[in-house]
Amino acid sequence: MRPLVLASTSRYRADLLRRLGVPFSTFSPGVDETARPGEAPTETALRLAEAKARAAAKAHPDALVVGSDQVAAYGAEAIGKPGSHEAAVGQLRRLSGNAVVFHTGLALLDSATGACRSECIDVVSTYRVLTDAEIEAYLRREQPYDCAGSVKSEGLGIALFASIVSDDPTALIGLPLIRLSALLRAAGVSVPPLP
Repeated sequence: MRPLVLASTSRYRADLLRRLGVPFSTFSPGVDETARPGEAPTETALRLAEAKARAAAKAHPDALVVGSDQVAAYGAEAIGKPGSHEAAVGQLRRLSGNAVVFHTGLALLDSATGACRSECIDVVSTYRVLTDAEIEAYLRREQPYDCAGSVKSEGLGIALFASIVSDDPTALIGLPLIRLSALLRAAGVSVPPLP
């Protein structure tokens, strides 16, 4: 099997990719994740997923490289990672009772040929109406300050939602495994791995 590289330093994405049972290494792509002026959240997610894969491909010339990026959007506005407790409180108060779309860009790049397949997988997540006490209790417990929308859906954060709608539920955590499995199989990688 050709080397598989995850162009990410995200522990969440690495944990997800391990579920597929295929060996991989990680690479820090060092890509500026700033959205361009006038760029829609979907466009940002796709552009950054491919940019990360291309950055890693330079260091891995005969690999299959996975790039992924997620942009959460409330309406047309991108919602970032809060970075602090105070910012997370503000985000959750604002998002309480509202729907947020998590756009996850996914790219699989064949660094030998330069061919890249990319897709955007959307997850519509509706927050329930949250009290200040619930927000405070949740944030103190999970401290999701490095997560867009101030929530870890793979943990207690799932209790903050009224509903989650997606064809690929792992996209909400940051790496859509159903779509990635299909892309890997199309590139000749057995998922699940064959003995």
